[in-house]
Amino acid sequence: MKATVSDIARNCGLSTATVDRVLNNRPGASAANRQRVMEAAKQLGYLPVADQVTLPSKPANLEFFLPIGSNAFMQDLAKHIEDYSSRLPLVASCRIHNLAGISPSALQTAVENLSLKANGVGVIAIDHPRTRNILRDIVEAGIRLVTLVSDIPAAPRSAYVGIDNRVAGRTAALLMGRFLGGCEGHLAMVVGSRSYRGHEEREMGFRSVLGEEFPNLTVTSAVEINDEPDASYAETMKALRNEPDLLGIYCVGAGRSGVAKAIREARPNRKPVFICHDLTRETRGYLVDDLVDVVIDQNARLIAEQSVIRLLGSIASSAPYLTRKFIEPRLIFRENVPVQ
Repeated sequence: MKATVSDIARNCGLSTATVDRVLNNRPGASAANRQRVMEAAKQLGYLPVADQVTLPSKPANLEFFLPIGSNAFMQDLAKHIEDYSSRLPLVASCRIHNLAGISPSALQTAVENLSLKANGVGVIAIDHPRTRNILRDIVEAGIRLVTLVSDIPAAPRSAYVGIDNRVAGRTAALLMGRFLGGCEGHLAMVVGSRSYRGHEEREMGFRSVLGEEFPNLTVTSAVEINDEPDASYAETMKALRNEPDLLGIYCVGAGRSGVAKAIREARPNRKPVFICHDLTRETRGYLVDDLVDVVIDQNARLIAEQSVIRLLGSIASSAPYLTRKFIEPRLIFRENVPVQ
């Protein structure tokens, strides 16, 4: 038989009124009493559990701030968050805010529309002092926070949900070196925005493995395109003109479509090895058409589900941080493209 509020009150030696305030996240209970109530609720099995994360006893209101724009991965992520949240009874509401850019001011403008009922917030944002200040204000208002895709470690977030981006960059370099099989020559790198910690970490990891294991390969072009396909197209065309024998291209963030378009139009004598991130409708086509050699996918569906679960878990937990657990990236080649 499931434990009751009275059982929890007896277990921790507090009144049922105090237990009710804590379980419903209402003011009037001290931090110590909240800790006692939550520990008793866990011991008695009162709180539901998903993927070893204790969930709140009452439905929560969640909000996500995502720079969606025309980014196919972000569009898929938002869709999966909404779909998964709609199927969870413990999510009372889920609201997606489409940020008008990646700047801190865009986040600040969007956060001004944050609901007073919000219990948890998920965010994809650049690692910047103003961003960190905005996120601190959210947490100090009693709202739990998780970062998605690109971490902001100095922000008081309860969890980061995403892949280890430095490992992803190292993986890209290992694949590039293995694909090129000892060839000596030049590579190009198309970086979304180094303002994103995740993009910066991928570039660091990529360069690190090249230096360690493939000194025969040199990055001669590394440009930031702010995830703009037109900019990635122009920069890739420039690189292909300047380096007719370019061996490989690593696209760190978005801008994949611009790189693919340039390769298709330039028709180099030898197609450079092209490695990018995120399995979307367009990158599926690039794999099938042999424009892309491998996609390092961070799994939008799994990140969406884990971000919701981790937010709910942080709302239920009295601890400021949840256990760290990275999403495992998938390597997608032409022969193993998964069914949508």
